[in-house]
Order: sequence, then structure tokens, then C-alpha cells
Amino acid sequence: MTFNDLNLNTPLLNALSDLGFTKPTTIQHKAFSPIMSGQDVLGIAQTGTGKTIAYLLPLLRQWQFAKRRNPEILVLVPTRELVAQVVEEVEKLAKYTNIAVTGVYGGTNIKTQIMAISAGVDVIVGTPGRLLDLILNGTIQPKYVKKLVIDEVDEMLNLGFRTQIKNITDLLPNGRQMLMFSATITEDVELLINYTAKSPLKIEAAPTGTPLANISQVGYRVPNFNTKINFLKHLLANDDTMTKVLIFAGSKKLADEIHSRLEPIYEEQLAVIHGNKAQNNRFKTVADFENGVCRLLIATDIVARGLDVSAVSHVINMDVPPVPENYMHRIGRTGRADKKGAAITFINESDKEHKLKVEALMGRKVPMKKMPEMVEVSKVLMQDEIPVINMKIIEIRRPKAEARGKSHHEKSEKNKKVNVKVTREDQKKKKYGKRYVKERRS
Repeated sequence: MTFNDLNLNTPLLNALSDLGFTKPTTIQHKAFSPIMSGQDVLGIAQTGTGKTIAYLLPLLRQWQFAKRRNPEILVLVPTRELVAQVVEEVEKLAKYTNIAVTGVYGGTNIKTQIMAISAGVDVIVGTPGRLLDLILNGTIQPKYVKKLVIDEVDEMLNLGFRTQIKNITDLLPNGRQMLMFSATITEDVELLINYTAKSPLKIEAAPTGTPLANISQVGYRVPNFNTKINFLKHLLANDDTMTKVLIFAGSKKLADEIHSRLEPIYEEQLAVIHGNKAQNNRFKTVADFENGVCRLLIATDIVARGLDVSAVSHVINMDVPPVPENYMHRIGRTGRADKKGAAITFINESDKEHKLKVEALMGRKVPMKKMPEMVEVSKVLMQDEIPVINMKIIEIRRPKAEARGKSHHEKSEKNKKVNVKVTREDQKKKKYGKRYVKERRS
């Protein structure tokens, strides 16, 4: 099947031709007709399967020009990077149409976004918090919205957007079409689906856990972080096929540490991206990596799903993420668009349990290889790698006190106090003696 077999108009077919796309992917083919029919749809597909185009093609095909340009299509995504990438996809597909699109997200001036929407747009792509703000302040009029897409539903819930999503869906018309796409179906995802959609048609194509055929996977036993750095330097220096490498770290701190270790060698070819970086810096970094300005990009899991970069030759995991789905999102950055890719994972003792969860999700083992002997094995451990010795605290009981004599001596007779009632008469007798007695008698 080709895109010509779908009910697409000439402007969309020309745009697809410009992009070099001739055949739809499984999710694009399966989702097209149900979305065109107006039915609510739940798409289960992992990253790299073309799900963005899967929902954009039928939505843009149904779009009709109107003089009053209120947004009819809303697309919710979890990160700012995804906002920019989906907007770019819309612009490419709408190249030969009059469709206007804009992206909105927090952390930037909302007034600029209000002006863009007020000028007239047909499609808005945004993060839940900022979209809700624009609806509540009247910039987006919900009564005109006909289509709502929630992309990366599972990641939305992981990032805590449940309340914002529910509030947005409550404000939209009851007749709007709901399209939801997720890599995994968890209990939380099902609860949100039941709340927002009306008996959606479930379409499944390469769900998370299905290893992508174009990605070769291999794992290495590497004892500690410093040895991982040594091995990473060895691979980058000796493997000429590593032309565009995405390096994943488990935290922002480790990402910065890897960057500082590699910077003296690859200063002009190296970049790092994570949540602490300014938005403009993040966009520029992704653009530089996409365009080949930098060869190596270090990233964290929080931005894994927001990275849509072509021709990534290798993904290197400095660890195995505790959430197995994140492993699939990591390696899904390579082997895209029918190109071959490679995923290399460094595994230490603390990663073994996480590796088993990944293998259970995929239904297959990660092939293991021995680390080359020329790689120096470091004995220096990072602070969080130093074993914590939990010593049992033994409480020493004091011996019971022996019975002893009285702790004080009896008072002498003269020091003993006896309560005796003394009258005024007695006091005077004591003071004046015989003289007082004579006076009394006289």
C-alpha cells in the first residue's frame, strides 16, 4: 500500500512526496479510516512508528477553511520539545494548504502566544498547563474545538498532567472527537481513557516491548561509573560508525558529569540537554544535533520522548533505567525511518534487576559481550557507589544497682523539727523572763 491508496487530497500527497514518504507505516494505515470516520481512537504504538503523522494526516485531510479562524484542532503533548516537533510536522504536511499552526507551552511569555492565536490559527499544539491557561482566559474558545489529540498519554500521567487533561476535556464540547496515543496501557491510562473518550477503537501497532527490527542491541558488564567513562571514550575513539551518538544518563547530575569528562576531548562536538537547561538552549542543542553541528548529545529520560532526531547511528545507555518502558524510548531514538541503528548498554551490579524487567517487557534477552581488555577498569568509586555498611547497634545493658544502706544519717535530737504550738504568752515569757512574770502578778 502507498499513500496514494488513502483518501488524501493533492496538497497532502505533494507534501508527502516532498518529504520522501511513499508508504504508510502500520499505525498510519490502521488509524486513517477510523479517524476519518469521526470515531474516538486509542492508538498503541511506540516511538519511531510514525504515530504523529498517523493522526495528523486524517485531521488535516478533514480540515476546511473558515473565515473565522478559531482553532478546531488541539494537540496535547508532554514536553516543549515535542510541541516544537509536532508544529514542524504540521507545517511540513500543510505546506500546500492555508492551515495555520502555532505551539504553546509554559516558561515563555504568554502574551506572545495570545497574539499569535488572536491573529487566527487552525491547529494549536501545546503542553496541558499552558493550553488550560489559554482556554480559561478566553484566548481559545473551546466551543469551536472539534478534535482533541492527547499524545504520549502514559508520559503525560507520569509527569502529573492528569488534572489539567481532565479540566481541558471537561471544558470542550461533548461532540468533539478524541484521539489518544500511548506507548503503554497501564491502569492509570485506562482510567483516563474511560473518563475522556467514548468507547474508543483500539488500534495496536508495535507497542512498547516490541524490539524494533532495525536496532541491534548489546550489553556490557561494566563495574562502575569511572570504568563506564573509560569504555565510552574507547568506543567513541575507535568506532568510525558512531557518527551521531545519543548518550543517556539516569540523572541531570550524571549527565553533567559525563559532559565534563568528555568536554576536553570533544568540546566542539559535544552537547548536553536536560530539564535544568533554558528552553532556548534546549531547542538550539537539538537543532545542532539534528543538523550535525555536534556529534554527541547527552540526555536524560525526561527528554527522551521529546527527541525526534533523524539518522542517530548509536544510542549508548550509561545505565539501565528502572522503568523498562524508558529503555524502549531510549533505544527508539535510533533505527528510525527504515535505517539501521545500534543500542549499547553499560550494566553494573545495581542494573541487573532493571535489565531483567526490560527483557521481560521485550520478551527476549539483551545479548551480552565482554568488555575489551584494553579498557582500564577503575577502582575509584563515585560517592553513591560506595557500599553502605549497616552495622547492628548492640545495646549494652547496665548492671542492676546493688542494695545499699541509707543514703543519709539520722538528724541529731536538737536538729529535729517538731511542730509545737507556741502562744504569745510563752513568747513573752521567753523574751522577758522573770520581769514579765512579776509584772503580770502586779
